[in-house]
Amino acid sequence: MLPALTTAQTDLPDLTYKLNALKPRPAAPDFTLKDLDGKTHKLSDYKGKVLLLNFWATWCPPCRREMPSMERLYLKLKAEPFMILAADQNESFDLVFAFTGELSPSPTFPILLDQKAEASAQWKVPGLPSSFIIDKQGRIAYRAIGGREFDHPEIEAEIRKLIHE
Repeated sequence: MLPALTTAQTDLPDLTYKLNALKPRPAAPDFTLKDLDGKTHKLSDYKGKVLLLNFWATWCPPCRREMPSMERLYLKLKAEPFMILAADQNESFDLVFAFTGELSPSPTFPILLDQKAEASAQWKVPGLPSSFIIDKQGRIAYRAIGGREFDHPEIEAEIRKLIHE
């Protein structure tokens, strides 16, 4: 039997699926961060792929709520020239590792550690979660501030359009 939802959980608004298109598309600022496995990821290494870049933290309720939809989208588009990078801001490896282990499904895309919030400062992240969809040329096509249902058909359709540009 599943536990009853608390009032705080049922009072949360639904995650949206709207994206803000950027025109013209600005160049995506490059950064280098390590993931939970210690592997280095340089944003510019993903040129040629559409990239969903998400800035988040474990303490952020909408960040926590959108993570499973990111995994579902990643699994659905894994065979395409598409990648998701989720950069945790200002938290320790142990905290982030423990949190991702609690998720179902657990993320299989790279979880990056932006422990000094240098990448998020470079991207001028106004709040968490903040997400950016980057086209194959390394330009920011869409921005989303706040939680999103990333596997919503409308978001998937926009990403597929970018994949086929």
